Amino acid sequence: MENTQAIKQRFGIIGNDPKLNRALEKAIQVAPTDISVLITGESGVGKEAIPRIIHSLSMRKHGKYIAVNCGAIPEGTIDSELFGHEKGAFTGATATRSGYFEEADGGTIFLDEVGELPLTTQVRLLRVLENGEFIKVGSSVVQKTNVRIVAATNVQMQEAIKKGRFREDLYYRLSTIEIHLPPLRERKEDIHLLFRKFASDFAEKYKMPPVRLSEDAVQLLTNYRWSGNIRQLRNVAEQISVLEQRRDITASLLRSYLPDEGTNLPSIVPAQNRSDSDFSNERELLYKVLFDMKNDLNDLKKLTLELLQHGNSPQVQQENEGLIHRIYGNDTRKNDPTPPSFAFLPVTPAEKEILPHEVVYDYEEAPEEERFSLQEQEREMIRKSLEHNDGKRKETAKALGISERTLYRKLKQYNMI
Repeated sequence: MENTQAIKQRFGIIGNDPKLNRALEKAIQVAPTDISVLITGESGVGKEAIPRIIHSLSMRKHGKYIAVNCGAIPEGTIDSELFGHEKGAFTGATATRSGYFEEADGGTIFLDEVGELPLTTQVRLLRVLENGEFIKVGSSVVQKTNVRIVAATNVQMQEAIKKGRFREDLYYRLSTIEIHLPPLRERKEDIHLLFRKFASDFAEKYKMPPVRLSEDAVQLLTNYRWSGNIRQLRNVAEQISVLEQRRDITASLLRSYLPDEGTNLPSIVPAQNRSDSDFSNERELLYKVLFDMKNDLNDLKKLTLELLQHGNSPQVQQENEGLIHRIYGNDTRKNDPTPPSFAFLPVTPAEKEILPHEVVYDYEEAPEEERFSLQEQEREMIRKSLEHNDGKRKETAKALGISERTLYRKLKQYNMI
């Protein structure tokens, strides 16, 4: 078995970062087996090198190696590309075609950007992983294939699973061994090495002296974020090599080739600057609304019980002025001696748990003659409101908080007209 350094030289891998070395070691260890491997990492970190290493060190190295970019194949044709199709299976299928899984029998298939696969294709792929069987598009004949699958993705797979874009069972079949390649910003010591390698390659390709970076330019190169990782670094090295007449590159010159990415750091709000109306998420907002509703309900029940016990007297209104204002705010009815349309219902055991003890009215202990049915209470309230408004239905309906049509129906129900 080859060691890590020999693999780097053989496949042109530059860098000595411990995380990179660990990824290569895992690839070397897993290569002789037929275990499925999932390679994760950001776009541009060089994930395509790992499947080649695994295939070249495996028992399948004399078989075919096929790399498939799943994100580049249209959804309508990807099943045909992977599994093949029969003649006449769809419009344009003028002949029977073998898919990649049939062609790679005995070899290795690298599924790049596997997170972009449609859900229907994921079901077919799961069957191949489980028992090596697949069916061509437009066929009913089950075929067998013996391939090793190595997949790669830059998608956060757990997030994709939560959102229903990727099957959880397929993820666990693919990720028997997971190899993560670190982003370039976590390999700071390797950045200048890679730039020098790219500059040397382009100098040889374009027949010109290689560019060299000053110390301040090296510092800038090392501290840059490199969102596009190695691919972006290679493009910058090629641009400078081709466009610059000067071979000595300063920091100011290098900066003109680096896009201004700003900062990706989260904004931190000091606790002393936060207002009571700031919420970190919708759940906290919902809790606040529920607690406010609970407090309003308690206030409303307290006022209702006061009215039941003492009637709508000026003394009750004066003693509960703050409570009335808190419930109704600037409602124009706050000076109206007619009480609002309350629904007088008995307090349930569940309500006793949330109400303050001093406002809980035990209806079971009340004398029988003091109890009223809901209809009797409503009828009495309508009668008093009519008397207060001199029999005017419009003002009475407004005071009760109901429509005139509803008031008319209530009056007929209680034989008051």
